[in-house]
Amino acid sequence: MISKAFLFALVGGSVICATAADTDPKAEIGAAIASLSGKPNYSWVARSKSEGSAASARSAPTEGKAEKDGYTYFKLTMGDNTVEAALKGPKSVIKTEADWESSQDLKGDGAWIARRLSAFKAPVAEAQDLLAKVKALKKERGGAYSGDLTEVGARELLFARSREAQVRWPTGSKGWVKFWIKNGVLTQYEYNLQGRVAGQNQQEHEVNRTTTVEIKSIGSTKVQIPEEAKKKLGP
Repeated sequence: MISKAFLFALVGGSVICATAADTDPKAEIGAAIASLSGKPNYSWVARSKSEGSAASARSAPTEGKAEKDGYTYFKLTMGDNTVEAALKGPKSVIKTEADWESSQDLKGDGAWIARRLSAFKAPVAEAQDLLAKVKALKKERGGAYSGDLTEVGARELLFARSREAQVRWPTGSKGWVKFWIKNGVLTQYEYNLQGRVAGQNQQEHEVNRTTTVEIKSIGSTKVQIPEEAKKKLGP
């Protein structure tokens, strides 16, 4: 005769095994990103490092703040240029020497800034994009969730993030991504992009760039936008 204790143990073990088998790392990360999206605000710092080229030194970090259904503000430094930008919905403005200007109005030397801004994604949107472009995720011992990007996904990311106006798709594209979560909320992600990129001069150069984004001050960030920028962004 089979004892009740044995049956309970058997059933309980089956439930545990089924739960473990049903766990989907991509679904977990998707839920963590959605949880961050639901928070009232957060800050972030993004750091990039390139390998195998003259630009191998770390670039200055990009610092930003975002609020739910409100403003996003960030500042980045590229060489001798420091760019301040603010966004709300589909509209974006950039701080120039004269004043805040709509990114759509920038011409000439300022056009490259507008191109970079058009490809910009705040952490929630960028993490969602990376998750959509990863083949599969697995959980590592240290708590990170990692996976390789699809070739198409890596190529699209390289194309969008090029500092030059692209004339053809990058080649040899590949990359990977990692996510970290805490208490069910996304707190950090990191991604690597590799490939050969060609600009307007048709000359190809190798790209091997790793970007790390740390998310902090979740729920306690204050997003302050200058009045001049708010006027340009509209109601």
